[in-house]
Amino acid sequence: MIRVLAITGPTASGKTALGVALAQRLNGEVISADSMQIYEGLDIATAKPTKEEMQGVPHHLIGIIPRTERFSVAEYVRLARACIEDIAGRGRLPVMVGGTGLYIDSVLGGMQFAPEPEDPGIREMLTARLAQEGGASLHAQLAALDPEAAAAIHPHNTVRVMRALEVCLRTGKTFTAYKRENAAAPSPYRALYLGLDYADRAVLYDRIDRRVDAMVAAGLVEEAAAARDPAMQTAAAAIGYKELLPYFDGTASLPDCIAKIKQETRRYAKRQLTWFRRNAQIHWLKMYENDEVAKNLEKAEKMIAKTENLWYNG
Repeated sequence: MIRVLAITGPTASGKTALGVALAQRLNGEVISADSMQIYEGLDIATAKPTKEEMQGVPHHLIGIIPRTERFSVAEYVRLARACIEDIAGRGRLPVMVGGTGLYIDSVLGGMQFAPEPEDPGIREMLTARLAQEGGASLHAQLAALDPEAAAAIHPHNTVRVMRALEVCLRTGKTFTAYKRENAAAPSPYRALYLGLDYADRAVLYDRIDRRVDAMVAAGLVEEAAAARDPAMQTAAAAIGYKELLPYFDGTASLPDCIAKIKQETRRYAKRQLTWFRRNAQIHWLKMYENDEVAKNLEKAEKMIAKTENLWYNG
């Protein structure tokens, strides 16, 4: 079986730096597991690692999909598994790094995806309705068709709401039933999951606030303004873009919109942690305010050594 290291956790927890450090130490290459970093051009808002942050470590599945194209978890699984095979085939360690739990769980959990009937008109219709009626209307329709899926998907997550509705309308089945039919097969990987979390949640929130400030200084507002193309539904759903719309429309001040970005990012971090807590395979590394990359690397290496027999020998 192919060994895979997965590093996950909430946004701004330090996954990128730790992933690079471990890839350097373990002869690995990084596979991004971020549902927004995979799109081209969405750089600052999605905290794509810079060339300097990559430190020469090859990174895969970053900025490879046009912003105007739809992209599904099934497509991510196909691409990520191809990366894993390629990296392992060259004698290196695949290191999945990211905060999109659905992506990581689907790849490493052996999730299978049945073919769907093609009907691009449905996606176009839903996109038009989103622009005209707003996300609440689509979420209400999903609640009528599939209450279980609607309860699990936040109304503001229009990308997932549209995806669930699209499956319902394309297949004639509920999104919940569709997912059950695509149940996981035995995983072809021996995965070790490391999760980053902060002993004091206030420290994580402070890291989030400081990251948002750094994004604004790096040109987030200008990037968001350039992404206001109606065809870019993906950009419209990204935290850091939609919260700035009132500023562009002249209905809110820039400081208020930046405060909203921080608030929504903190809420997103809480949702991420809720998702990850359901995965009993994650070995959690407790982070503290003054921890540097070297300290986090030491913690990760101790955990890897502790689980070495399981990871290497199964």
